[in-house]
Amino acid sequence: MARLLVVEDDPFVRSALIRQLTEAAHTVRSVGTALEALREVAQVGFDAVVLDLGLPDLDGAQALKMLRGITDVPVIVATARDDEAEVVRLLTDGADDYLVKPFSGAHLTARIAAVLRRAGGGGGAGEPEPPRVLRVGGLTVDPLRRHAELDGVVLDLTRREFDLLAYLAGRPGVVVPRRELLAEVWQQSYGDDQTIDVRLSWLRRKLGETAARPRYLRTVRGVGVKLEAPQAAVEHA
Repeated sequence: MARLLVVEDDPFVRSALIRQLTEAAHTVRSVGTALEALREVAQVGFDAVVLDLGLPDLDGAQALKMLRGITDVPVIVATARDDEAEVVRLLTDGADDYLVKPFSGAHLTARIAAVLRRAGGGGGAGEPEPPRVLRVGGLTVDPLRRHAELDGVVLDLTRREFDLLAYLAGRPGVVVPRRELLAEVWQQSYGDDQTIDVRLSWLRRKLGETAARPRYLRTVRGVGVKLEAPQAAVEHA
């Protein structure tokens, strides 16, 4: 069971979402405007937020940026906009996932479950404890403390960026298929490459590199992504 905030101005859609999520054993609060959502998040602890973009007071994308200024709670954007540039912008601005309307209650419930697993650190009983510290070249990643440094400088990473970096750092030099990244980092059995590409792009920036001039992150076209130390990358070239 999770504590959810539904931000939706259409009363019929909102009622349907509340009913479906309550039937899935979640505790649900709802509001109809962005300002109400910001007030609720600031005053009440939630496990996830379902955010509609077509709000009457503020554009949902603007509300997303404001939410990210006060909380790291997972946000699932519900939108009728399926334009690729718009989706990329939402993910870049801090959305953890998105759903294009119309969608079923079962689909939303499954996406919420996946987001909550990721926010909880994933990992089930019987899985080996991650190593205390991962080191790849000048990169140091501590999965238990959720702390990463590059050449002694602390990296300011979002939750998803850290999860992606830690997963790749735990498999240095190994090409990890995109499908595996979706399953293990995003906890999704399906999806498109766009989600991964956006996160990789931002992670690259924070590592001081680009796709054209990689240092640690290397894309193997048609296969996946690998992380290796810059020296190793030169030797293998």
